[in-house]
Amino acid sequence: MDTKPQRGTQASGLLLAIILVGQFLAILNVNIVNVATPTIEADLHSSGAGLQMIVAGYTIVYAVLLITGARVGDLFGYRNAFLWGLAAFTATTLAAGLAPSTGWLVAFRLLQGAGAAMMMPQVLTLIQRNYQGAARGRAIGLWSLTVSGGIVVGQALGGILLGFGAGWRIVFLVLVPIGAVLLATGFKVLPADEGGGRTGLDPWGLVTLSVAVLLFVVPLVLGRDLGWPLWGWISMGMSVVTFGGFVRIERWVTARGGRPLVDAQVLRAPGMRPGLAILLFGPATWGAYLFTSALHLQSELHLSPLASGMMLVPCALAFGLVGLFWPRLPVQLQRPLVPFGYVVAAPAYLGLGFFADGGVAYAIMSMLIGAGLGVQVAVTNMATEQVDGAYAADASGALLTVMQLGQVIGVATVGTLFITLSQGHSTVSAPLGAAFAMAGLAVLAGLSSIFLVRRRVPSSA
Repeated sequence: MDTKPQRGTQASGLLLAIILVGQFLAILNVNIVNVATPTIEADLHSSGAGLQMIVAGYTIVYAVLLITGARVGDLFGYRNAFLWGLAAFTATTLAAGLAPSTGWLVAFRLLQGAGAAMMMPQVLTLIQRNYQGAARGRAIGLWSLTVSGGIVVGQALGGILLGFGAGWRIVFLVLVPIGAVLLATGFKVLPADEGGGRTGLDPWGLVTLSVAVLLFVVPLVLGRDLGWPLWGWISMGMSVVTFGGFVRIERWVTARGGRPLVDAQVLRAPGMRPGLAILLFGPATWGAYLFTSALHLQSELHLSPLASGMMLVPCALAFGLVGLFWPRLPVQLQRPLVPFGYVVAAPAYLGLGFFADGGVAYAIMSMLIGAGLGVQVAVTNMATEQVDGAYAADASGALLTVMQLGQVIGVATVGTLFITLSQGHSTVSAPLGAAFAMAGLAVLAGLSSIFLVRRRVPSSA
């Protein structure tokens, strides 16, 4: 365990505020663009493939480079990596808002994803290294609330800005002054650090893992809209082979006394492996819910993007409140809370299918889903509580990558099921089929959580 003393309350508060606002901008950027695609298509005369890359390019690059971004922070300092990533993100956001064509916009979106991948892992790493005990639990709760809030605010804010007729460029340009102020403040406030104190970038591991993730993510993100072509299935099969090669390379690097990209010490830490399983299945339900609910509410119930986003507010609020108040519960209740959360979420997902007409019942089911998934804050804390501080960056990169892959898998699988059932069937069958799929994923997360909470934790943790 990292025994580094905590910083003063005011300094810790400023640190947390800066890194969480940076994270908020990166999450907001995913969802605020979704509602602007019709106006982008009309203004830039974008093709279907171009629109897909405008939306998905950011996510693809972000998912591929997360572990690399974590390692950069380990090598050059977490403060430096966060500020470099924020600077790149802000500059490319400005460029995206001024892009003259679809090609340029796609290119800037890819670079935005790289900036976010540099910035985001440092947030969780800095929390792990600067907060302990109950303060750490509260910080991770705020981190989780920021993620859920960015999703809801992104959809709602995009609808508001476009509702005023401001045009699609404003969804990028509105983020630029916030990023600039945050960057100037961060240079003055964030404390200098030397990273993890270990050297080595593991270039072979970096290239192999990036290729494996790329081969897996690209067909999942684009396959649905392209009709699941043969190359997509071949690509996903090759990703499994490439990932096997990555494991062998990491063992080889370790045997030679080098520094592997994902250190086995991290995966051997108590709680990490069940935590990774939970953070694959849980976020898969979350990503699927956001995608299918947007389609259902806007296409079938004919709600505006703003109204659709507001329907997610009960879910986001419940998610955040559970994460914030979890550390305040008696210690003997904190661990059993995790499987109980998925016990709540699974039937609530089913409820979405049975109350697909919307209204109060739909909102209550949404709130219960958020409350159930709010225990993922506890999962993150438990998974990392016995990871040595020197390996904090490795743990952050692994957890964030798995969470991102889980969301992509949820969107691709449950989203495809929803769209398939929507074609030529009643409006009831698609939400109900998706609801059963999401409930099944929640059950898998709950079963995985049993292995996490059964683990005995030393009192020092």
